[in-house]
Amino acid sequence: MKYMGGNNIAIDAGRGVFQVARRAFTSEAILQAEREEIFDRCWIYLGHESEVRAPGAFVARSVAGRDVIFNRDAKGVVHAFLDSCPHRGAKLCQERQGIAKNFQCIYHGWVFSADGKFRRQPHHAAYPADFECTGAVDLVAVPRLESYRGLWFVCFDKDAVSLHDYLGGAREYIDCMADQADELEIISGSQEYMIRANWKLLCENSFDGYHADNLHATYFDYVRNVTPNAPKNGPPPKLEGVSRELGNGHAVVEFSAPWGRPAGKWSPAWGEQSRAEMDGIYGKLQSRLGEERARRISHMNRNLVVFPNLVIVDAAGLVIRTMYPDEPGRMSVSSWAVAPKDESAWLRKIRLRNFLEFLGPGGLATPDDIEALERCQRGYRNIKEAGWNDVSKGALDSAELPMEDEGQIRAFWRQWGVRMDGRAGPADPPPPGARQ
Repeated sequence: MKYMGGNNIAIDAGRGVFQVARRAFTSEAILQAEREEIFDRCWIYLGHESEVRAPGAFVARSVAGRDVIFNRDAKGVVHAFLDSCPHRGAKLCQERQGIAKNFQCIYHGWVFSADGKFRRQPHHAAYPADFECTGAVDLVAVPRLESYRGLWFVCFDKDAVSLHDYLGGAREYIDCMADQADELEIISGSQEYMIRANWKLLCENSFDGYHADNLHATYFDYVRNVTPNAPKNGPPPKLEGVSRELGNGHAVVEFSAPWGRPAGKWSPAWGEQSRAEMDGIYGKLQSRLGEERARRISHMNRNLVVFPNLVIVDAAGLVIRTMYPDEPGRMSVSSWAVAPKDESAWLRKIRLRNFLEFLGPGGLATPDDIEALERCQRGYRNIKEAGWNDVSKGALDSAELPMEDEGQIRAFWRQWGVRMDGRAGPADPPPPGARQ
């Protein structure tokens, strides 16, 4: 039996057993280690370029336990500053987003331009003549800020590898999102909610293909009932696809499904009047990218997890999701819908309907997921007698795995283990040969 992640992951490769200690979901010490070894060192999603398209545009956002100003200055340069006045530390942004040439602290009136430079303060005469010349009173920029295909990331480790190298194989699937249109944008508004479960459970769930037909049976019945000429009896529609490890803890499931896709796959549920528009969208993809890639982008669905906490759901709509730990048994979740900038009002309505009806916190699927994850967290009260989760499905297979196996989840946990090795103390190993 091989152990990693401070003895919180037990692997018996010969027998195809992969187990995760449940204390990884409940320990305050482990959460603190995660903040230091994962959230302080990995590339973390900040926002989409469309959110700061105009000069002076800004978004105030919490990222990896820090308040950050994501903005574009008057010259068009994108920045990310810690939202804290260099004087006494007060948070600067009172609004969550907007347009601002300057940021002014409400406490003592210090003013900073959109490029982070100190501009002025009341009662300046009492300070040395060269007070602002060294840059010590400018806004503090994050150590690293880089982008890929319109997605901006920050990293608080100045010595980290480049974002390009960090993303590795995940870039291909971000490309599948970005290539759907000449220009994508975040649709105004977001979904924000709390789940009483550990943040890693939602990471697992976001690309877990094992649970869909069981947990979301009501949704598949709904799809069947609203689709003209679909059989009303028999087994529910099945998702079919594969899972792929992409390096650095990133992984994806790519699959076919019975629903339509605004990226160019028409659905009978949308009516014949919509077919011409969808054919037009597919035709543009085909002429721009070729038949094979156009069909993959428009007809296949993808759930991508970029380690540690970015999820891109590219299915009946296009959604970006993040989750952050508040405490071992509670997380905060944010989701944004993404769409082509120039799409029709009808298609935008379809996209937002999916954002609400399937992926929204009050929809047909997300409440199922939340209930399941919270039940898992409650089940961990039995940790003394039942201390390990099993993630072994497909562990003996070496080829590309079907999406209902758990190779993508093991990819996440292996990276977690590498980054957490030696931290937070050992867990009690399971008895030899045990499979709990």
